Amino acid sequence: MSYRLGVDVGGTFTDVLLVDADSGQTWRAKTSSTPADQSIGVLAGIRQVCERAGAPLDGITEVLHGTTVATNAILEGKGTTVGLVTTSGFRQVLQIARSFVPGGLAGWIIWPKPEPLAALENTVEVTERIATDGAVVTELDEDDVRRALGRLADRGIKSLAVSLINAFANGAHEQRIAAIAAELLPGVPVSLSSQVSPELREYERTITTVANGYVRPQVARYVSNLSRELVGAGIDGKLSILRSDGGTANAQAAADSPVNMLMSGPAGGVTGAVWVAEQCGVSDLITFDMGGTSTDIALVQGLKPRIGRETKVGDLAVRATSIDVRTVGAGGGSIAHVPELTKALRVGPQSAGADPGPAAYARGGTDPTVTDANLVLGYLPTELAGGEITLDVDAARRAVQTVADAMDLPDTDAAAAGIIDIVNENMLGGLRLVSVQQGFDPRDFALVAFGGAGPLHANALGRLTGAWPVIIPPSPGVLCALGDATTSARDESARTVLRRVGELTAAELAGTLTELAGDAGRRLAEQGVTGPTVHYELDVRYHGQGFEVPVAVDPGWLNGASDSLLSKVTAAFDAEHQRLFSFTLDTDHEIVNARAAVVGPRPGVATTTLASGDGDPAAALLRTTQIVADRERVEARVYDRLKLRAGDVIPGPAVVTEMDSTALVLPGYAATVHPSGSLMIRPTEV
Repeated sequence: MSYRLGVDVGGTFTDVLLVDADSGQTWRAKTSSTPADQSIGVLAGIRQVCERAGAPLDGITEVLHGTTVATNAILEGKGTTVGLVTTSGFRQVLQIARSFVPGGLAGWIIWPKPEPLAALENTVEVTERIATDGAVVTELDEDDVRRALGRLADRGIKSLAVSLINAFANGAHEQRIAAIAAELLPGVPVSLSSQVSPELREYERTITTVANGYVRPQVARYVSNLSRELVGAGIDGKLSILRSDGGTANAQAAADSPVNMLMSGPAGGVTGAVWVAEQCGVSDLITFDMGGTSTDIALVQGLKPRIGRETKVGDLAVRATSIDVRTVGAGGGSIAHVPELTKALRVGPQSAGADPGPAAYARGGTDPTVTDANLVLGYLPTELAGGEITLDVDAARRAVQTVADAMDLPDTDAAAAGIIDIVNENMLGGLRLVSVQQGFDPRDFALVAFGGAGPLHANALGRLTGAWPVIIPPSPGVLCALGDATTSARDESARTVLRRVGELTAAELAGTLTELAGDAGRRLAEQGVTGPTVHYELDVRYHGQGFEVPVAVDPGWLNGASDSLLSKVTAAFDAEHQRLFSFTLDTDHEIVNARAAVVGPRPGVATTTLASGDGDPAAALLRTTQIVADRERVEARVYDRLKLRAGDVIPGPAVVTEMDSTALVLPGYAATVHPSGSLMIRPTEV
């Protein structure tokens, strides 16, 4: 027998899902993350899940892993020292940036401008110039290159980024610099803009290339270390890392292009949520992944996640394709505090993380967190992760009492309820970013809630947004690992076109897209991927505009390369422009960039079909307990999720427990058990 393994490393827990490659049967495990060395937690989780399944470690043929190593390196400012080579006259490209200051008027007065990832003293210029059409205007001065690289060697750089003007049109000079760097800077990894981001706009291309170099050594070390640990444990299976766009790449590709892995962790959750929604017959959904440190939110239409051309991590925005995920600094470990100046309750973005964790973990933490508040309100059992973590109710009350004292509240219940209300409002802001701000009404979507803490807050978020049903997947705490295990291999090629539609023929455009698909397809074929599908996309704008809108191109439009290809592209752009901005223009269209993504077949997982019940969940009833709902103590029923049957209806107030998560059903709502195992929460009165 052979097995496929999905691994997701979060800030608090590491989730593992084992899939029998033949039958599709799955087993799950959850263990504490080990921030100092993530591979320790990964190996612990793998051993745990294999022991449960009775599976030998050497039977694992593939490991699919969502990681936050690259993300954390940027957020924590712990990347490596990067040297940057650019064209003479453009040394300050990172300092000038886009001259954009976030915030309102006069925001520049208080905004602390982030330091560039490549310092100015580590940036050098070389003599060369290429035109926008790829023609060489000034030949590369190799003696100048050697002098510049010598200066960087003296500076002790650990990674090199090369971003020359108009290299998107011709990367020959960058490739020659890379060859010289191999001689003068042996062992220093080199990132070329013509390979990392072969599209116009020098700042975006440069910052993306520098970001790739900034995290490349850390990611390479982690991937190498994990590969070595897996082999040492007897696991010879292929290691693949999730990409930000929801696909996977082999370990070497991930180490070479880590900028494409910045949203690796959240992408797995979105993939898993789409799989669950499909089982429930839902195609339009908002994903709500609340973990211990943060909450990730994305919008999905027609079972296809919205893909963005920009990836944001903290203050950094790079030009890399990713699922449009918005992250909110709100999780189970988010710390509640009351500033002395305002006396207004705040929750997050600071987090207690996994070590020491919330006060209830009894590991030395004393700050009140969202987990402590949920425990005080009666929403959580006293054991988490199948008994791996025991919660201390008294410690949680003492921590939450500090908030009550600071705000002169009557008791801990009021303080805990306030903490939950604030964190729910924080997450509502994230939900609005992917829906209302993008022109979508959340009431037209279902809300799929997962992560260790998501099901506790899902009903409240559904009430705030009007998104129904709220779907709680089976084993929601390890859904990201399920997404990892059901993710397809993916590669992408891009090219700048920068031509008006009237200057192009359909055959030229179709030929460009087909060539890009061939490039990406060859790279996937080298990884052993067969039977892929192709997705095409164009960045289009009205001539004279300074920004573009991505437009999906149906592969069927390329058949025969008829002239209708161009008219269909412009019509699709006009429709999207109308939806986004409520107007269109009667002017020429311009195609800026072309992209082709090649995606391998999706791995299979057996679907679950629960035994039918009669609607009465009494057989799953464990006990009754006291919880706080709408500021009052009420009696709630506690159910064992594993004993629920299809069609069972759980009226609120109720708490549904399982190994990796706990779901809360509020008064006035009811959860119906779908045959696939998901809980479907809806208002009892519409």
